[in-house]
Amino acid sequence: MKKIFFAALLLLSSTVSFSQQKTQSSLLWEISGNGLKEPSYVFGTVHMICREDFIFPDVLREKFINANEVFLELDMDDPNMIMKMMSLLQLPKGQTIIKLFGDSAFKSFDSSYKKITGSSASTFNGLKPFMLMSILTEKMLPCSSKESYEQNFITLAAKYNKDIKGLETIEDQVAVFDSIPDSVEVANLKEMVINFDKQVNEFKKLVAVYKTQDIDSLFNITQTGVKDLEAESELLTKRNSKWIPVMKTNMQKTSCFFAVGAAHLGGNIGVLALLRKEGYKVKPVKL
Repeated sequence: MKKIFFAALLLLSSTVSFSQQKTQSSLLWEISGNGLKEPSYVFGTVHMICREDFIFPDVLREKFINANEVFLELDMDDPNMIMKMMSLLQLPKGQTIIKLFGDSAFKSFDSSYKKITGSSASTFNGLKPFMLMSILTEKMLPCSSKESYEQNFITLAAKYNKDIKGLETIEDQVAVFDSIPDSVEVANLKEMVINFDKQVNEFKKLVAVYKTQDIDSLFNITQTGVKDLEAESELLTKRNSKWIPVMKTNMQKTSCFFAVGAAHLGGNIGVLALLRKEGYKVKPVKL
């Protein structure tokens, strides 16, 4: 369930390699200045990617291992994560997915959903629409073998006895999607199954851009998507702003490694721009 929940909703073929990047583009950035005694680093992830597109360079591993504190978007070491998640994903009493769609519309949707996923959406009848979106998004990956940057960081943290901390809580993250009207989420689910092949191709393009490490292009693509969901403020602007104080506080104490969805790095409201506004220097690290 954890793997499905953290499948890329928004950011989750190409022969572009990690070495083919713009001068000022990278997925890994060094943060220094503004009184920091030692640099910290922030890396942009894609939450789920085909194994053949997954690259974990030595320099990335080195920066992670050498950091004294490690932060993902969520505290993945929390033993109560699954229980909290399942509780937060429950629809209010008396509400169901079928009721949100209406019987006729759900029947039509479920027919397409079954063809894509192999199971009925009614299996998740008591859970919020986000659950169905996550499963559909994972199915967009055109491969059977998948990788998760977050899971690899978790494995590496366990190997080197590092405690993983979160920039936000599971309650914060689920609240983002709760802010999207049910009618918008239902409309988006219908669109996803009707035009699934198109969505698969768009996801391929997104991964291709990710591999070029062009974070501003990733931001622009994602910004368009979240505007369609009527959730730009909640998904990007507010979350980025809330992460900065947490980053500042911990970087002043010691060297930190942060890993967040790559769409959060670029643009004028991105993490890098906000860090610059706070007086920090950020520079790309070649991968």
